[in-house]
Amino acid sequence: MARRGSYAKGIAKREEILTVALELVAQRGFRRTSIKDIADAVGLTQAGLLHYFDSKDELWVEILRRRDEHDNAQDWNASNPAELLAAVVRHNAEVPGLVQMFVNLSAAAATDPEHPAHEYFRQRYDFTRADMTRQFRDMQQDGRLRADVDAERLTSVMLAVSDGMQIQWLYDPSRDMAEHVELVAQLAITQAAAPAR
Repeated sequence: MARRGSYAKGIAKREEILTVALELVAQRGFRRTSIKDIADAVGLTQAGLLHYFDSKDELWVEILRRRDEHDNAQDWNASNPAELLAAVVRHNAEVPGLVQMFVNLSAAAATDPEHPAHEYFRQRYDFTRADMTRQFRDMQQDGRLRADVDAERLTSVMLAVSDGMQIQWLYDPSRDMAEHVELVAQLAITQAAAPAR
């Protein structure tokens, strides 16, 4: 019975760490949030905090997973995958530290197959591409998207625009990420919905 209670406490502490870490990174930024900052905020030493994760890099990946869980639980009120992507990007402007973390890990560290974030991003892109492609194909079936548009390529372009605008936004926060994603989405869907000539 004591072991079960200890296990439950361990799960609760890990959840607390992830919740606090997500908030700290969102507010302070990825580069300005240290393991010590997170440990102090949850009343642990750095070694004590890392007892709950295999490494610092695994902690960063778990923070991104937690962010995805929060985003997936939202009702984005979007009628198509392009609108959904723009809504998520608009929300991302409110959490610059998480955008910084995502860009830093996805564009650099996670491209190494040995990095703990590599598999997370590979799976995330595979799932997102498959889901958006399916939604674009549904739009084709009900006539909202031209049948001769390659839904998978349109998805890849939309994801590239989203990720690219996040990088530009980190350099210049006056750039409206969502506005640019919406522009490309509008052009893509308007062009795609236009009758073939």
